[in-house]
Amino acid sequence: MLTEEIRKELFGLQDSKYRDFQSKLIPDIGPETMIGVRTPQLRKLAADLGKREDIGVFLDDLPHRYFDENQLHAFIISGIRDFGKCISEVERFLPYVDNWATCDQMSPKVFRKHRPELLEHIRVWIRSNRTYTVRFATGMLMEHFLEEDFEPEYPDMVSQIRSDEYYVNMMTAWYFATALAKQYDRILPYLQENRLDPWTHNKTIQKAVESYRITPEQKTYLRSLRRR
Repeated sequence: MLTEEIRKELFGLQDSKYRDFQSKLIPDIGPETMIGVRTPQLRKLAADLGKREDIGVFLDDLPHRYFDENQLHAFIISGIRDFGKCISEVERFLPYVDNWATCDQMSPKVFRKHRPELLEHIRVWIRSNRTYTVRFATGMLMEHFLEEDFEPEYPDMVSQIRSDEYYVNMMTAWYFATALAKQYDRILPYLQENRLDPWTHNKTIQKAVESYRITPEQKTYLRSLRRR
C-alpha cells in the first residue's frame, strides 16, 4: 500500500532528538505517535508526493497512525492548485486534525485567489464544535481577511466564539493581536468595550504589546486596558 511506502520513507527520515523536542511542544499528542521528521523534509516529500496520480490512496487512508503523516497530509493539501479539489480535501481532513501544529501549518496557497468562496466555508467552520476546525477558520480569517478584504463583520465572527478550549482561545487572541497591528482603530473597541472573555482579552493585549508592529504609544494604552 502507498501508506506503508510513505511510512517507511518517513521512518527513514527520523530524527529521534527532534522527535523528543517536538513532543514537548505538542503535549496533547502521544510521543509514541511521533516519528520525528523535520518540517523542511516533510514539505519536500509532500511536494514530490503531490505529483503522484495515486496520492489519493494516502489522502483517503484516515485516520493516520502518526503525527508526521498528518503533517504530510496537511502539506500535500496546501499544494493542491484546484480550489474545488483543495476545499474538498480540507473539509474531509479537518475532523481528523488533532493538534495545533497540523492545524496552523495547513495553509493552501490556492485560497488566496478564491477568498469569496473561502469565506463561505469559514462561516461554517467557525461554528463547528471541533476545536481545530474553529481554530483553522480563525486562522484563515487572520491570514486572508485583515488587509484589503477586511470587513467589520469578520472580527465580529471571531469575538462571538466562546470556548473552554485553550487552543481555540489562544488563536482568538492571536487573531485580535494581529488585527490590532493591521486595523488598530477598528479593532480597539473590542477591548475598550470588553467584547472578549477576560482571559482572551488579556492574552490579546499580551501578544499585542510583544509585537513590533504596535507603536510604543499604542502599547502603553493597551496595557491600561488589562482586566483584573
